[in-house]
Formats: sequence, structure tokens, C-alpha cells
Amino acid sequence: MDRYETMPYVRCGRSGLRLSRVAFGLWHNFGTYDDRANMARLVTRAFDLGITHFDLANNYGPEPGSAEENFGRLLDSELKGHRDELIVTTKAGHLMWPGPYGDWGSRKSLIASLDQSLRRMKLDYVDIFYSHRPDPETPLEETMGALSDIVRSGKALYVGISKYSAAQTREAAAILKRNGTPLLIHQFRYNMFTRGIEKDGLLDALEETGAGGICFSPLAQGLLSSRYLDGVPADSRAAKNAFLKTDTITPEMRAKLARLNDFAVSRGLTLAELALKWVLRDRRVTSVLMGASRVSQLEENLGFLQKPDLGSSDLEGIEGLL
Repeated sequence: MDRYETMPYVRCGRSGLRLSRVAFGLWHNFGTYDDRANMARLVTRAFDLGITHFDLANNYGPEPGSAEENFGRLLDSELKGHRDELIVTTKAGHLMWPGPYGDWGSRKSLIASLDQSLRRMKLDYVDIFYSHRPDPETPLEETMGALSDIVRSGKALYVGISKYSAAQTREAAAILKRNGTPLLIHQFRYNMFTRGIEKDGLLDALEETGAGGICFSPLAQGLLSSRYLDGVPADSRAAKNAFLKTDTITPEMRAKLARLNDFAVSRGLTLAELALKWVLRDRRVTSVLMGASRVSQLEENLGFLQKPDLGSSDLEGIEGLL
């Protein structure tokens, strides 16, 4: 199939699993009130373009759980017959249902949540199941023990963690290794404007433990695209005051974006392509997680895969602009 000739597939850490260089995230645009026809267009086009990795969580929507339900419908229709060509991931750890068991990282919460996720997607197993965030009140041995038992039960093939510090990652990986279920992957926020993982040394921890890395929000919720170069569009996330706030887009920020955009254009790239190339400059980042609200947006952003990688002088130039 042509889809497998254009998308790079990269081994995840020291595992045998190869992941598409770009994963498609269903955090937005797959909720209860979103257009189902558009969901089908997005997912099928992503797959046609070689994206085999689809990333969900129990609470994605809104309403919580609706993204999994909608993806389950697509697995049974547009994607029917392709399950073995896909990497389907989900997570638990943020608030999902009322009471003491619908949140965080206890054994009870994680196992119950995955059972619900499998029912919503009508699946027997997911490929990767994540602890969505560290739980300060649950022993890490309990959380990692639950992940190991989930793999042994056949309900997940691999396990991952998200938003854990470097120190927590090392400890989690050590526990999982003792349990015989290696840590496959860590999912973290990373972009030109959000670089906390560098100071924390997370990428070093991933290399030491043999885990891969996948970053979310590589475009800073759309900030690192052409969307805000001329202000705040009425239909944008910032205008809706959702995850990107209008007060983020100050005159100083717009000036910085304009300089980065000029730099990108001088290299034959869009601003979004530059941002995606920048995130993947480090070999320890296996994949980048990308969302989209329109097929045209998805196609445009994937164009970076056909462009040359950034050189050392390019990276130095970007640092000077940041």
C-alpha cells in the first residue's frame, strides 16, 4: 500500500515496536457534539497518509468517554478489517467518573478504567495503555504493578506513562522491569515555548531506561502555526478561551512568531513545519502527536516529512529567536 511508502516508522526506544513518526491525537474534535462525518474523514485520511498510531484517553471528549466511543464506531466501519495495522492507545489517571475510584492511579481506578475503555471502543485489547499522570498519594509500586498485570491479562500489549518527571520515570521503569513488563514509552508536552523536559533531563532518562518518547502539543495549541500571525481569528482556540488563552498572544509574542515565521519561510518551511522539525531533531523523540480539525490542516502539517531536516546552523538560528 502507498501509505506505508511515505511515512517513516521508527523503533520505539529499545523495543521491537515501530511507530509512525506522526501519531494522530483525538483529544479534540471527536466529542459528543462534533461532526461524525468529519471524524471519519480525518481518521481515514490520516491512515491513508501512513499514520497507524491513534492516541486516546478515557476522558477525551467532551463528554468524557465520547472520543473512545466515536473511535470505536470508526473501527467498526471505515477502519474495519485494519485492526492489526493500527496502534490504538488509551490512558487513565485524570478525573473520569465521580467518587474515589474515577481518578488518579490506584489499581482499582486503572483496571476499571481500561475495562470501560475497551467496552467503549469494542476492543479486546489496546496496544499501549498509559498511566496518564503520577499519583502523589498512591505508591508507584501499586500503579506500575497494575500496568504489569494489565499486560499479563492480555488487555494491553505495552505500557507507557505520561507527565512523569525524569526521576519518577527512572523509578517507574525499574519497577516495570522487575515485573517483566518494560516501559515502552513516555508521553510529554514539548514545543519551542515549553521546554521543561530539557531542564528536568527527561530525554536522558528515556535513553537510560530504553523507553521511547512521544510529545504532545508540538505546535503549542496552534500558536506555532500561521493561525495567529495576524491576530486572533474568531473561530480559534484562543478566541474560545479554551486551552490557549488570548492573553498569551501579546504583541511581544506576535513579534516572536513573526520572526520565527520569517525564518521558516527562508528555509522553505511553514511555521508549523519548522516547529515539528524542531521537536523531532532529537533521536530520543520517537514520534510527534498531532491533532487536526480539518483534513486540509492534517495534510498541510504532514508536509514537513518531505522536507530536509534542520541543520546545526538552523538550530542555532532558532535558539537566537527564542
